[in-house]
Amino acid sequence: MSESLAGRLLVATPKTGDVFDRSVVLVLGHSSEGAQGLILNKPLDAEVVAVLPEWQDHVVAPPQLYQGGPVGMDSAMGLAMLPEVGEDEAVVGVQMSLDGIGLVDLDAPPEIVTHQVSAVRIFVGYAGWSPGQLEAEIEEGAWYVVSREDSDPFWADASGLWRHVLLRQRNTLSLLTTYTSHPDHN
Repeated sequence: MSESLAGRLLVATPKTGDVFDRSVVLVLGHSSEGAQGLILNKPLDAEVVAVLPEWQDHVVAPPQLYQGGPVGMDSAMGLAMLPEVGEDEAVVGVQMSLDGIGLVDLDAPPEIVTHQVSAVRIFVGYAGWSPGQLEAEIEEGAWYVVSREDSDPFWADASGLWRHVLLRQRNTLSLLTTYTSHPDHN
């Protein structure tokens, strides 16, 4: 794959299972050295206050932690929706990452960061692929690659994001929203 998928969404197909079943993954980085991303639609049963109490009042609803992936489950990563900023402007406490989305320095005081961004969500762990692994999975049909909307990482009904992303596709991908893993229900 010659072009980077950074900033795009990976939507799990019926072939994808386990932790990625019906997942929507935001690709944060993609190069010849591998890929990294965050699962956007897997809320955990823990609120932000359990690990980062100072951020509890500053995240978008619901104030839960989200499972970003199976790698590094002992670390947290924050995403922020950035207002339109010029190329020369910096947002304190946020590293520019993707167009309209940045990575939050969770060690920074929330008050410094949150007045500059319009949304923050916190993820535990991340998804990672070794060199060529993601490309092979896409070729095998495990992922659909689609464009993202800025609001996708902050979707209020995270459990409905997989369906929402597929429904907005103007092709046969939208038909997958009726897929069931139980053939007798078809």
